[in-house]
Amino acid sequence: MKLDRIDIKILYELQKNGRITNVELAELVNLSPSPCLMRVKKLQSEGYIEGYSAQINVSKLGQTLTVFTEITLKNHRQIDFARFLAAIDKVDQVIECHLVSGGYDYLLKFVTAGIGEYQTIMERLTDMDVGIDKYFSFVVLKSPIVKAHMPLTSLFRL
Repeated sequence: MKLDRIDIKILYELQKNGRITNVELAELVNLSPSPCLMRVKKLQSEGYIEGYSAQINVSKLGQTLTVFTEITLKNHRQIDFARFLAAIDKVDQVIECHLVSGGYDYLLKFVTAGIGEYQTIMERLTDMDVGIDKYFSFVVLKSPIVKAHMPLTSLFRL
């Protein structure tokens, strides 16, 4: 499926508000409701839309701690990366994991109940011998800007 600017605009609007009505969406992308709905269904069936979810205001539930962690592995064979990822994938508190270039191998984002829980997780991971050589932790003090949507209309100008 080849996307056009209307498809990109539909995706952009849906990621900002997944509960928008088809009529409202159609108006925003300058289509009539029926063709708009057909495009949304096509985008879903082609896998461009993977699902819909609620964005939870976690701070309303209680205090949390967000930590970014730089991790360097001891070895850099494919099996070492696979072993590390298999272990990290089982840690619910890891909400992002990125293989990066530069002075370390992975950048992880943890959200935990507090510093004690984070430290317990890191101690468990180092004790499991999943290949961690060293890690550096950066505790988030404040997040003044967090966006839940990608700038699709500027990334993919059609």
